[in-house]
Amino acid sequence: MAIVHGDSRQVSDELPNLAILPMRKKDIEGVLSIEKLVHPKPWSYNVFLSEISNTKERSYSTLRLNGEIVGYSGVMYILEDAHITNIAVSPAHQGKDYGSALMFALVTEALKHGSKNLTLEVRVTNKPAQKLYTNFGFMPVGIRKGYYQENNEDAMIMWAYDIDSDQYRERIAKIASAKGLIERSKASRWF
Repeated sequence: MAIVHGDSRQVSDELPNLAILPMRKKDIEGVLSIEKLVHPKPWSYNVFLSEISNTKERSYSTLRLNGEIVGYSGVMYILEDAHITNIAVSPAHQGKDYGSALMFALVTEALKHGSKNLTLEVRVTNKPAQKLYTNFGFMPVGIRKGYYQENNEDAMIMWAYDIDSDQYRERIAKIASAKGLIERSKASRWF
């Protein structure tokens, strides 16, 4: 798999039209169609609009296949920490390493933003997501009881520390190499 983050150039014969691009207002309807499929209590249009409008403290991306939105992700910046607010892939496109592509994009964006740590919450029953996060160096540090209010499910809190270290950068480089991920060539969208 080859994915260019932020550039829609053709980069792979296998997946010629796959790109991760900044989420825009016009993308929200496509994002909501996935949101409704993967979350029991989906975010609203206005929540996404508010999130993407706050470009200094938030960053949201869409994963597109042949122009169609098939995934999305978001991160919130708090001092030296980057909190992953959401990451989702359409059920029809799961199991194709697209989650890894979105995570790679989140990590590279967090590093460009100057973050030193990453954090997130994940459902205690979501083992595939936990495996993905563990591959990216996250480790469980606690539980938030009843965090997911729609079914009172607990959330596992996970952190990846020192993402600006050479050791972590080597880990990400290995993942990128193994999965054919390519960091975007254009300048960061925040500047």
